[in-house]
Amino acid sequence: MVASVGKPVESLTFRLLGSLELSRGADVLQLPASRKVRALLGYLVLASRPVARSQICELLWDVPNDPRGELRWCLSKIRGLVDEKGRKRVIADGNTIRLDLTDCVVDTLEVTRAPEHGIQKLGVERQRELAKQFGGELLEGLEIARSPMFDAWITAERRRFRGIQAALLEHLARALPHDQASSYVDEWLRLAPFDRNAHELLLTSLARQGRIAEGEAHLASASKLFDADGLDSAPLRELWRQAREAATSTSAAPQSSATQPEPAQPSSLELLSANLTEVRRYAPETPQSGRRASIAVMPFADGSSDANKRGGVADAIAHDVVVRLAKLRSLFVIAQGTTFALRDRGIGPQEAGRMLNVDYIVSGATRRNGKKITVSADLIETRTARVIWADTFDEAINDTLEVLDEIGNRIVAAIAYEIEMVERNRAILKPPNSLDAWEAHHRGLWHMYRFSKNDNERARQFFSQAVELDPTFARAYAGLSFAHFQNAFLGWKKAAPEIDRAYEAAGKSVMVDDRDPAAHWAMGRALWLRGEQEQSLIELERSVDLSPNFATGHYTLAFVHSQSGDPRAAISASDHSRNLSPFDPMLFAMMGARALGLARLGEYDQAAEWARKAAARPNAHQHIMAIAAISLGLAGRLEEANEYKAKIRERVPNYAMADFLAAFRFGEDDVERFKKGGQRIGIK
Repeated sequence: MVASVGKPVESLTFRLLGSLELSRGADVLQLPASRKVRALLGYLVLASRPVARSQICELLWDVPNDPRGELRWCLSKIRGLVDEKGRKRVIADGNTIRLDLTDCVVDTLEVTRAPEHGIQKLGVERQRELAKQFGGELLEGLEIARSPMFDAWITAERRRFRGIQAALLEHLARALPHDQASSYVDEWLRLAPFDRNAHELLLTSLARQGRIAEGEAHLASASKLFDADGLDSAPLRELWRQAREAATSTSAAPQSSATQPEPAQPSSLELLSANLTEVRRYAPETPQSGRRASIAVMPFADGSSDANKRGGVADAIAHDVVVRLAKLRSLFVIAQGTTFALRDRGIGPQEAGRMLNVDYIVSGATRRNGKKITVSADLIETRTARVIWADTFDEAINDTLEVLDEIGNRIVAAIAYEIEMVERNRAILKPPNSLDAWEAHHRGLWHMYRFSKNDNERARQFFSQAVELDPTFARAYAGLSFAHFQNAFLGWKKAAPEIDRAYEAAGKSVMVDDRDPAAHWAMGRALWLRGEQEQSLIELERSVDLSPNFATGHYTLAFVHSQSGDPRAAISASDHSRNLSPFDPMLFAMMGARALGLARLGEYDQAAEWARKAAARPNAHQHIMAIAAISLGLAGRLEEANEYKAKIRERVPNYAMADFLAAFRFGEDDVERFKKGGQRIGIK
């Protein structure tokens, strides 16, 4: 980057973790005395995107006489710091402002990239480098009087970076030998004094080293801390007892003369489930075979003028998300009373996630502006501080309850999809014989969604493994039913016995948990295979009644209606399923069902377009290709139709109209309709 001939522009370095510091090259720049200027600079650096002027004014000024004038003055001071001749870093476009941080070094950007790409994937040395970046609290000492919006923002940001720092410290503490890890454990405990994993690691390490007196002292101190904050310290004492017993038995065992690596001790996380005084126990003790991913939904922050009031829109959305997640039955969801109690104690989302020892934490914020409501939400993986998903929903307020209902549906559907994807990807990396029931189920899902004969057989094996490990796991039976469904639907095995097996597995799923929407979804599909369409629709309606945001249930309603039910209902259900889960692995099928519904209504061009979109998905099978070919044939677009016919022949050389009609359940009129489309391109 060159400002003028022979004069390079020196890069800027921003330090926000600690007191705000800005340097150009080797020179530390003198910052303005104004707290507003420094706060604005820190805010723009952290935003790293265009921010509305009105939002900045509201953040930093408590209704001054001329907020935009004061903003311009502050920006002029920042320009004097960061702009150079030939290089403007303060970019003001219309109503937005941003900083161009290209070629700048920003400590907060460096550490936030770590969880994005996986802290566990970084080497120990890189983790150490990142841990050193934390020279103190984010924008330490930078508070602004009479600026509640700024106070709320800086508090949330500081909590976010403390979560990242804690995740780094935890990984270092677990990766390093105890003599090198001790300083990281101490810092981890300072940041997260109620994180049970930190106490577990320290107490187990002290017991292994025979440092019993130090362990007793730490236990006494930690127990006093927990008891003072209304938390049950009994699990810590039980952990210490087990750690001492394990260390004693290890030292008593015969040792070889060669130096042996220190064996890994079994985890005692279940013993460390915290008990708030507001609830007797938030999670029952369950065997490892019955493990589920756990999640806590923190109350959303209210950015409106009546933010101090409880029970408003923010609390309503958090409550709705908790209820809807619980209805999914696939996750262990922390009760609302616990998370709201933590909020009232001033505990932020990531700290709460560590206190509750959950896998995932959901947080968000709401803001009303006239007749518009904005809801932001994010899903964070607790132990890595990685933001798995984040989104913002802007809606006009016509009927508040209806708007909140729709936003809640979309948030929960996104959370369910993202967690399932993370768990699938994690399970696929583990050796098959090391999987518990939860992991075996998700390993099965990974194979199931690939829609090939070999993968479907692998999926069936993993679902069978899951139900053997946990016979009470309804979702695993539902997955097993779907694997048999696929064998029958796609002709991979003889249909009759596979239909019976699909029905049997679905029946076990319903028997195990009659309130799991996936159980009724599996039963609905199995009944459809048996030709019992009316009963199939009843089961599928039951699945979406149990969980209105269960996207797969809505899609399957579209699937059944698209063939011999109500085609308009099929189109509506298809649209709803795609709105709930826009990146779903079954997206090709959602689009295909919509195409069939349109074709039955005589809307052949629209049907062809939706069928083409379905066939373009990477996991689309031969029947989806056939829907595209036949729909294009009905639309008179024969050249395109023949291209899809060729793709079908590549997969199934002898594919005929009989295969298409055997797969679906059309009425007589529609059988003739689709035969006509097939005849136009030579599929007979």
